[in-house]
Amino acid sequence: MANFSFFIEVLVGGLLSGIMYSLVALGFVLIYKASGVFNFAQGAMVLFAVLSFVGIMELGLPFWAALPVAIGLMVLVGMATERFVLRPLVSQSEDTLLMATIGLTFVIEGAAQLAWGVDVRNLDLGIRDEPIIWVMDKTGMLISQLDIMAGIVATIMVVSLALLFSRTKVGRGLRAVADDHTAALSIGIPLKHIWMLVWATAGVVALVAGMLWGARSGVQFALVWVALKALPVLIIGGFTSVPGVIVAGLLVGASEKLVEVYFGPMFGGGVEVWFPYVMAVLFLLIRPEGLFGEKIIRRV
Repeated sequence: MANFSFFIEVLVGGLLSGIMYSLVALGFVLIYKASGVFNFAQGAMVLFAVLSFVGIMELGLPFWAALPVAIGLMVLVGMATERFVLRPLVSQSEDTLLMATIGLTFVIEGAAQLAWGVDVRNLDLGIRDEPIIWVMDKTGMLISQLDIMAGIVATIMVVSLALLFSRTKVGRGLRAVADDHTAALSIGIPLKHIWMLVWATAGVVALVAGMLWGARSGVQFALVWVALKALPVLIIGGFTSVPGVIVAGLLVGASEKLVEVYFGPMFGGGVEVWFPYVMAVLFLLIRPEGLFGEKIIRRV
């Protein structure tokens, strides 16, 4: 029974990490659905958002006042990105747009470090990173308080955005834009407004994701690479599916932890670093569109 309790402990820890992967991946999906652009700069936006939040608090504002200021800043960053980067290149090829977001990555990273410095900072969300002992059949399980709270916040954020873009008028407009830009324009859907809203939302998502990961591992440049963990989630779940990234995030988070614990010693450890990418490659070979992605048939 002790072994089963340990299994559940590892599984729950993996699922809590997975929902945070889903939150990061959600920023990619929203932009890709609306404009067909893979926003390579999402990781840099995560760094800029949380670094700005911590920097604003260092200026003297308390948490409750710094949070809305940081949200407003990320809304402006998202809207400015859409207005001055995406919109002028909207008629260009996908390769051109991708290269633009790669260049934007370095601009945002440089701006973040120029404005707030390069020192590693701690982010205290008022939740201690200490384990809670859960007793199941007289056997204890240790699950971090911070992981539980981060998982709850990420779940609320992901579910709220999923409902917003699936059950509301804005969501219907987003789906129409994703299907066909020209057709959406012809029926009166304000394409530019949809794009601006989606980029602003992606900025807020980047802030929340950055706060959760920053509280866990410190506010530092390495947060940019958190976005790379979202790539397997996107590939497995599908680039255009919000439910897909939720399921894929849970799958990636749980599997990487279980494989690390039970098979990691056979490979000398560090399996969770590369195992999600192995899963992604297998999906590319077997089901390139992902679990919930739309299958695209190209005629030549």
